[in-house]
Amino acid sequence: MNALTGLTLKAALEGLRSRRFSAEEITRAHLDAIESARALNAFVLETPDKALDMARASDARIAAGDAGALEGAPIGVKDLFCTRGVRSTAASRVLGNFIPPYESTVTANLWRDGAVMLGKLNMDEFAMGSSNETSAFGPVINPWRSAGSNQQLTPGGSSGGSAAAVAADLVLGATATDTGGSIRQPASLTGTVGIKPTYGRCSRWGVVAFASSLDQAGPIARTVEDAAILLRSMSGHDEKDSTSLPNEVPDFQSFVGRSPKGLRIGVPKEYRVDGMPPEIESLWAQGVAWLKDAGCEVVEVSLPHTRYALPAYYIIAPAEASSNLARYDGMRYGLRVDAPTLNEVYESTRAAGFGDEVKRRILIGTYVLSAGYYDAYYLKAQKVRRRIADDFDQAFGSVDALLTPTAPSAAFGLGENSSDPVAMYLNDIFTVTVNLAGLPALSLPGGVDAKGLPLGLQLIGRALDEGTLFTLAGALEQAADFKARPARWW
Repeated sequence: MNALTGLTLKAALEGLRSRRFSAEEITRAHLDAIESARALNAFVLETPDKALDMARASDARIAAGDAGALEGAPIGVKDLFCTRGVRSTAASRVLGNFIPPYESTVTANLWRDGAVMLGKLNMDEFAMGSSNETSAFGPVINPWRSAGSNQQLTPGGSSGGSAAAVAADLVLGATATDTGGSIRQPASLTGTVGIKPTYGRCSRWGVVAFASSLDQAGPIARTVEDAAILLRSMSGHDEKDSTSLPNEVPDFQSFVGRSPKGLRIGVPKEYRVDGMPPEIESLWAQGVAWLKDAGCEVVEVSLPHTRYALPAYYIIAPAEASSNLARYDGMRYGLRVDAPTLNEVYESTRAAGFGDEVKRRILIGTYVLSAGYYDAYYLKAQKVRRRIADDFDQAFGSVDALLTPTAPSAAFGLGENSSDPVAMYLNDIFTVTVNLAGLPALSLPGGVDAKGLPLGLQLIGRALDEGTLFTLAGALEQAADFKARPARWW
């Protein structure tokens, strides 16, 4: 490992500002790391020339005393974010070699602050998946392996490329998105930190849509403080996104390191599910003990509608996906399969362009929105969603945050659950409630299982109260002292 690629984002920014190394030097180190780690399949497109041009521009701004908040920091971009002049496919064949003539607001904010783009990161097709196995570019391989085993493991999904790239020291941080857990679950499975902010905190403009009322961008990083630094740059009001919140963006980094003494933390009893591995239960109890030691009061709370969250999510999300993905018809951009009639063009293009999981969710969504089923499924799911949000409101009347596991297991083998969609969907059991309620949630590594694989703890906060999550996460990070790293095999 090159010493420059092993730095945290915070340490790298300090080194760049003090001129201990240049943006071009640290960018070249990361480009070399990416080239030697192609076995992970974390990137779908590397952009070395663009990265070096951006790095040289950063060096010039640093020399002129005009450095931005992320000046010279090499990062990766999930392929769901449109990047002007750079192929953006959402890891789907249906978008082909689509090159956007515009930049997503989130990535524009990062470039404004001086970040350097190393390339586009692999993901589940249209962000639909929990294992990064639905990508048209093939699965991402988790850099972690079980002790004594060479089995290839999933990094989680849909932001598997982002999580794997951070865990393998290929980037200082990465953009990601979370519709039902797609930031937090990969972070848990790779020993990284990921935060899904409050719905509307980050603009969705220029992010390929999956389920518009659930999608939210956020960062995956190596440490809690690094995630805070990235989130501040990614956030902000955007007039181009009608769901973007006009609230001022706090200095998230300033919350890390504060004492959480006096905060009340809720432990939802409904998150203790049948068949939960003892190691997950043990880590959860350890997290409670760490927060008590830090001066927090921990109480049990009830979120009674939790058991309905997963079925409600898998009605609402496919319904919105069915609507959003109707635009991919071979007419304006992306893949086009010629056929004798217009309907056959639509059918052939979509049949060839979409993968099996995307087709499955489109069919589910179309079914629940169809005449005769709308009230029975979609409308009822929306009512359940309201009840889930009410549960959180009730809980936050007496506590400041919630502590839960992030995922029901450590990383599992590629192909292990791919033939059973329901088993795959159960990976989101602890995460979907947050998206349904629009709340912020953060995952951080708390320990490893018996096979040496990372396990994550999840903190859930009030809307727009990411600051409290960063304070609590900072305390948990210090207590856990998670130093485990994947042994290099790639």
